Amino acid sequence: MKLHFIAIGGSAMHSLALALHEKQHSITGSDDAIYEPSKSALENEGLLPNRNGWFPEKITEELDAVILGMHAKKDNPELEKARELNLKIYSYPEFLFELSKEKTRVVIGGSHGKTTITAMILHVMHYHGREIDYMLGAPVKGIDKTLRLSNEADFILIEGDEYPSSPIDLRPKFHLYQPNIALLSGIAWDHINVFPTFEHYVEQFQIFISEIVKGGILVYNEEDETLKSLVENTENQIRKHPYHTPEYHVEDGSAILETTEGEMPLEIFGKHNMNNLAGAKWISQHMGIDEDDFYEAIMEFEGASRRLEKIFESDSAVIFKDFAHSPSKVKASTKAVKEQYPDRKIIACLELHTFSSLNAEFIEQYKNTLKEADETIVFYSPEAMAQKQMSSISVKEIKNAFNEPGLEVIASTSVLQEVLGAKDFKNTVLLFMSSGTFGGLDLEEVKQLF
Repeated sequence: MKLHFIAIGGSAMHSLALALHEKQHSITGSDDAIYEPSKSALENEGLLPNRNGWFPEKITEELDAVILGMHAKKDNPELEKARELNLKIYSYPEFLFELSKEKTRVVIGGSHGKTTITAMILHVMHYHGREIDYMLGAPVKGIDKTLRLSNEADFILIEGDEYPSSPIDLRPKFHLYQPNIALLSGIAWDHINVFPTFEHYVEQFQIFISEIVKGGILVYNEEDETLKSLVENTENQIRKHPYHTPEYHVEDGSAILETTEGEMPLEIFGKHNMNNLAGAKWISQHMGIDEDDFYEAIMEFEGASRRLEKIFESDSAVIFKDFAHSPSKVKASTKAVKEQYPDRKIIACLELHTFSSLNAEFIEQYKNTLKEADETIVFYSPEAMAQKQMSSISVKEIKNAFNEPGLEVIASTSVLQEVLGAKDFKNTVLLFMSSGTFGGLDLEEVKQLF
């Protein structure tokens, strides 16, 4: 097929373009800005546009379809030309569904943990030599691509998020996959710019459950009361498999899982990851991996990229970098580190970077999320807020929201560097949590402080 990608530089979009190019489809694309690693990946395969920008002349009747990325605007000139020509226009998830209609679709959803659960399942499959197709929302250690499409694989494993599909289709992505097998890890309000109320957000998961194919399977975290209620009250005729956090304990700095075959040491840690593991085990079993084989493989799983990633360790100190940014993730990550290192001082450093976290109304959701830490820092960038065209938020509002005595609120990267430089890191764990970069903080310089 001849396919054109509008906003080809996106993380998911460029991965799909590369995968289709590999399958001998004719691919073109445009974008107004393309950054690394997408830029080099596209350039290496001859798919990098000659110039940044939008060029309606690229849209011709010879195209079989146009794939529209979320980065584009509703009035994109290439999109308008495609509509004039009555070309078929797909969002990313729509096209992925078209490519996987004949496969068993396994979709991992939930407000938290979906990347880790997807990575766990994929690790187990690769460990046992099972070739499956997959779509990951973020890079995973040991996996060189975030998307694999083949003609041979019976299963496709998809990380399904609730963010809108495209500028002209605001349905959450995971509504479009129609899974045969699905998992939901839990519901914690996020994306306030898209779902202004908790009720509206919960409704998206209700719809997702209703879209599971009749007779399909839903694996769900029964410890989440909101989710449990949705599952118990659905009218969709599906098989339901609840899971919960398994028994485990921490011994000599390692998480030990208690199984029917005895105690099993793991590379990962934290209650939230033990819960993720339980869900991944159920899904793996539905994909043909028995319990013993799952445990054998999962012992070697080191975690998804950017999820509690250890970036430095000495005899007396450790630094973790974590993608946590929503309230539930911040709370889970901080608690996991404290549980793993009960005798060490925990310094938690959180960046408010997303639209939700910088919203004066939503920020109340962060109350007590850092209570497991001994010292706490919250960083935010007034410049970033201005760029997002958001109303300013005061230091007092942030301190009141977190309800954390001694909280340091910092609005300058240089000041953050100075504050860290003045701290005593003996017998300490420093936890950085953000989906951003703390305004360009040089973590290599931070390591030099230890």
